[in-house]
Amino acid sequence: MSDMANVRDVIVLHGRCVVGGVAEGEALVTTQAVSGWGGIDSRTGTIVETRHELRGVSFAGKVLVFPGAKGSSGWSNAFHLTRSMGVAPAAMLFNDMSAKIALGAVVTRAPALTDFDRDPLSVIETGDWVRVDADRGIVEVHKNRPSA
Repeated sequence: MSDMANVRDVIVLHGRCVVGGVAEGEALVTTQAVSGWGGIDSRTGTIVETRHELRGVSFAGKVLVFPGAKGSSGWSNAFHLTRSMGVAPAAMLFNDMSAKIALGAVVTRAPALTDFDRDPLSVIETGDWVRVDADRGIVEVHKNRPSA
């Protein structure tokens, strides 16, 4: 029997770079689109949208994994403010590419990927440790599972 309490599993995803860079952090995953303007508190990086499954949760310093953006073109301004307040996500991984999310990712300057070979929402769970190398289009998902 091993002395290790956990065995590390690593899953690798490949995607298309939206904003280059390398970052890593704890994953924060939602199956709901994120509304920037009125849906987040740009001072704290907290989702405040009333009916959102992550209402009250901060994405500051986390790898935000979500389907895409919803709402107005103010999305990019709201996420730009998170950067200036120091509460932006460490990286963003999303499925639905749009002009508002592309601009939001650019002004946030967080490494961002889309167009994955596997749906990140079906692979990554909140709490997984994720390393994003957007320059190379690679996401490493480090999962913990109890040892046998």
